[in-house]
Amino acid sequence: MYQNIKTHCDLLISKFDSISPERKILLAEIVEYIRNKKEQNQAINLVYVCTHNSRRSHFGQVWATVAAHYYNVTDVFTFSGGTEATAFNPNAIAALRTIGFEVSEEANSENPKYLVRFGENETTTCFSKVYDDSVNPKLNFAAIMTCSDAENNCPFIPGVELRIGTTYEDPKTFDNTPQQSEKYLERSNQIGIECLYVFSQILNSK
Repeated sequence: MYQNIKTHCDLLISKFDSISPERKILLAEIVEYIRNKKEQNQAINLVYVCTHNSRRSHFGQVWATVAAHYYNVTDVFTFSGGTEATAFNPNAIAALRTIGFEVSEEANSENPKYLVRFGENETTTCFSKVYDDSVNPKLNFAAIMTCSDAENNCPFIPGVELRIGTTYEDPKTFDNTPQQSEKYLERSNQIGIECLYVFSQILNSK
């Protein structure tokens, strides 16, 4: 893991106390799901879902894989999807780059694929897609709903073992305002803190 990413993770874990007790109870469901998978020696598939799969769900996908590496929790595979495909939002990409992620466009299109690198051999691939896209798991996964629209508009997701709503405010509200960069980074950090907290509990359960 790149040192600047690790340093940022070190900063985020110092803020676990900012997570409310009610929120920790909610996140405990994800912790329990991951623990059960580990006990059964099964792959841990986490799919982060938001309506347009452009901002919060990508933050979830990226931070969950970073958190798994940070705490050395193996066999974790992270994905994202939406109820419709748009594109990975440039402001979300900019927030990740601010932290130190290397984000490179793999193909020039209206909905390009991006390689998000957080270490020499540590990457995840992000692009906007529907939650049941062919690259996403069809069975044995947790669907983590990052926005209320997706929670309300996806009444049924086939193959899901755990469906949980961990909704976050949409930074899109601040597009083209003086607060744009601040709010995207704030949302990225909030999701990062919670992903790191979840995986810290897996570590502590050993």
